[in-house]
Amino acid sequence: MRVTQSMLTNNSMRNLSSSYSRMGQLQDQLSTGKKITRPSDDPVVAMKGMFYRSNVSGVEQYKRNLSELYLWMDNSEAGLEQGNQGLQRVRELVLQGKNGTLSEDDKKAVAAEIGQIKQDMITIAETKVGSRYIYHGTDVNHSPIKDKAPADGSAPQVADNLGNAAIGDYIVEVSPGVTLKANVTPGKVFNQEMFDTLHSIQKAFESNDDADLDGMLNKLDGVIEKLSSERSDLGARYNRLEMVDDRLSQQETMAKRIMSDNEDAEIERVITDLKSQESVHRAALSVGARIMQPTLMDFLR
Repeated sequence: MRVTQSMLTNNSMRNLSSSYSRMGQLQDQLSTGKKITRPSDDPVVAMKGMFYRSNVSGVEQYKRNLSELYLWMDNSEAGLEQGNQGLQRVRELVLQGKNGTLSEDDKKAVAAEIGQIKQDMITIAETKVGSRYIYHGTDVNHSPIKDKAPADGSAPQVADNLGNAAIGDYIVEVSPGVTLKANVTPGKVFNQEMFDTLHSIQKAFESNDDADLDGMLNKLDGVIEKLSSERSDLGARYNRLEMVDDRLSQQETMAKRIMSDNEDAEIERVITDLKSQESVHRAALSVGARIMQPTLMDFLR
């Protein structure tokens, strides 16, 4: 086979073009820090990258869900703590009233204080996270209190659906197939029983009628017990939430590390390869200059 000048020239140009392409690829890796800049560079890396990135995005979304859970549970715990303090204060006042040492004016003062505690309970029951009521189950757009001060002078009235099991659980997904309840059971805290009990105690002190304080105290103890039970349940779920948070943090770290191993270029290796390719390219240019004679005189010489 006869090798012509045009064959040498074409081969040299093709090799130089490949060398430029390789140098360009290495420069792209060096400037972006990634192994590939488009799927055609390495379809396998691109396909795995989509899968790993999807995993990372999923974990990050679950982390955002955890933030919402923390917000709901922290606010719920704060409200229950404040509510418990109010109920305990009412209990102390009832015990004082049973001693028979309070004057009529003292009892009116006690009634006024209980009235303020009752109003505070209404405020706590209407606690919001963002624009959502946290003590009304899944019916987050409506207040759990239907009537704060009925015209007939009765106790504040809660929403008709407060005890409905259908709105009981506000569920948030924290990992694939795993959900956690964010709220406390609406029908067990700040319910009609609690407001009726507080209202009855207030009216008893206002009218100086302490005949049934024992019965009212028993009802109040029942209300406090239900609230304490919900606090315990909330605390248990909060502990589980922290464990899920730790597990998701580990999953996020591993997912990002795998994604980095798949996509990120080894900068030291890229620099070394680029230096080697530059040397090869210079040698190719030098050889090409000798092969590709620019004039007939150079060829004849």
